[in-house]
Amino acid sequence: MNQLEEIVAASSAPREGAITYLQSSTTSSTQTDSSTHLNTSSEEKTEKQNLSFPDRLEDQEASVEHQPHAVYDYTRNGDELSRSELNAQLSRELSRRITNTGSFLLQDHADMDLSMGENIPFPPKLPDRTPYCVAFNGLDDPYHPHNLSFYKKMLYSASVAMAALSFSMGSSMFSQGNKEVMQLYHIGESVVALGTSLFVFGFSAGPVIHGPLSELFGRKPIMVISCFGYVCFSFGSATSKDLHTLMLCRFFSGFTGSAPFVVGPAGMVDLFRARVRGIAMSVFVSVLFGGPMIAPVLGGFIVKNPSMGWRWTLYMSGIIGCVSLVMNAFFLQETHHPVLLVRKAELLRRNTGNWGIFAAHEEVSLSLSEIVRNNIMRPLKLLFTEPIIFLVSVYNAFVYGMLYAFLTVIPLVFSGRYHWSQGVGELPYVSMFLGVCFGGLIIVYFENMLNKRMDATGLNPSPEARLPPVMVGGATFVIGMFLLGWTGDYAEHIHWIVPVIGAFIVGIGLMLIFLPTMNYIIDCYLYIAATALAGNTFLRSSFGAAFPLFTTQMFNNLTIKWAATLLGGLGALMMPLPFIFYKYGATIRRKSKHAMH
Repeated sequence: MNQLEEIVAASSAPREGAITYLQSSTTSSTQTDSSTHLNTSSEEKTEKQNLSFPDRLEDQEASVEHQPHAVYDYTRNGDELSRSELNAQLSRELSRRITNTGSFLLQDHADMDLSMGENIPFPPKLPDRTPYCVAFNGLDDPYHPHNLSFYKKMLYSASVAMAALSFSMGSSMFSQGNKEVMQLYHIGESVVALGTSLFVFGFSAGPVIHGPLSELFGRKPIMVISCFGYVCFSFGSATSKDLHTLMLCRFFSGFTGSAPFVVGPAGMVDLFRARVRGIAMSVFVSVLFGGPMIAPVLGGFIVKNPSMGWRWTLYMSGIIGCVSLVMNAFFLQETHHPVLLVRKAELLRRNTGNWGIFAAHEEVSLSLSEIVRNNIMRPLKLLFTEPIIFLVSVYNAFVYGMLYAFLTVIPLVFSGRYHWSQGVGELPYVSMFLGVCFGGLIIVYFENMLNKRMDATGLNPSPEARLPPVMVGGATFVIGMFLLGWTGDYAEHIHWIVPVIGAFIVGIGLMLIFLPTMNYIIDCYLYIAATALAGNTFLRSSFGAAFPLFTTQMFNNLTIKWAATLLGGLGALMMPLPFIFYKYGATIRRKSKHAMH
């Protein structure tokens, strides 16, 4: 087959995303490339064996070993690195399928006599460079993010956590100025609630773009751009002169700033091994939940201060966002494995002068239509075609929606029934946040027990092993809802500490449900974690945007106790989900094209 025929064949082949193709390659392609490699002449083998690198690289980079018959190098320790070694011959076929070079030549230059230009002769036929696709040198490769120092890992985690904190605080702090905004623009409760709902709806749509793009271009550029956009639109909201500008800026604040919600957890997968990832995620989710719970307390006192007012809730969001922008711009390191392998290949080429060294990811060149079709639309496709992602996300979304419903419930109970002043009436959020932290400690203890079991058996636990806390959390959440609603509605007879305890129990349930379900999705879809979490974030953020729109009317019309009973009953209906996945999850994963088997 000549070169033009190869281009035609490449352009006519179906185009798929890089990760999707690596998970399901055609048998014929693998067999063809394998036989080609096995027939390599002894002279080429000798030349390959004699290839060496300069001394300054030999201490860090081992020679790349070609493995023609294995797509991934499985290890026994259950680490996510167990599928990190890319198959070289598949990467060649991958680049052929997803690049648009062939279609470009055929469509725009079919009638042209292509040449090198300036009478430059064509070079001789180049040898196959497939065996020289770089990879990490096992689990102990110092170039791998798992082997970064503890200090660098903590600096990375702090930068991501700060971005998540500033963004999550911005989602709820504004709600404390709703009364002032209603008076200023002469609007009702449903309209002013859009200030929160549009923000949350923005970060339901944003991750659908941020997650896949971070897998194409790396984590850091997406995080920095996201933080910058959030800061700009936060200050735009604070200085807005009319209601339309305010609402538009609130939406785009959420849309542009939502990257930490999906890129942050994906970065944890890049950075931490499986045995400690659960603990790292516990801290991250505590920060994620802490923002919407602490922000109303801070916002209440800001609005109450006559020298500040409601606009300062937005200025404060922008100021905290500036801190996160600086941290992510200067302290955040790139952790996405394919992007790091591209940099490794560039370093090896520069130091050895051997142009044949390459990384699979640097040959990916997608058109805009392909990015939209194969990457941006992919989270939604996974959400509605993968039972694990959809059902777990529904449970996750209900819990997350309740988090924003409590922006209404807590003031109704403690400011409305117990007649606490603004600022003080939001202090029970602290009790709920303490419950979230306590739930995080329970999960850390459970993760340590899981690691001890793994050390004793030498086997990696299945993803379903993370679900027992969800079983406990489902019951805890329902109990807390009933206690908070039924005692908070009888303030004249029941001491305020009782509904505060109910809020604490609700916080425990929120954490025990939310974090293990996120870890479960990550473990089931390890190599497309950012994309899978983007679909999850889209659904749960949609719930978070919708709940504030009807919560006030529902609790006023049904009364606090019956509205809490309704929501607690919905939570009870979802309690069987973790039990179902614990028993049948492995079977469902085996039938999936994308899940880990």
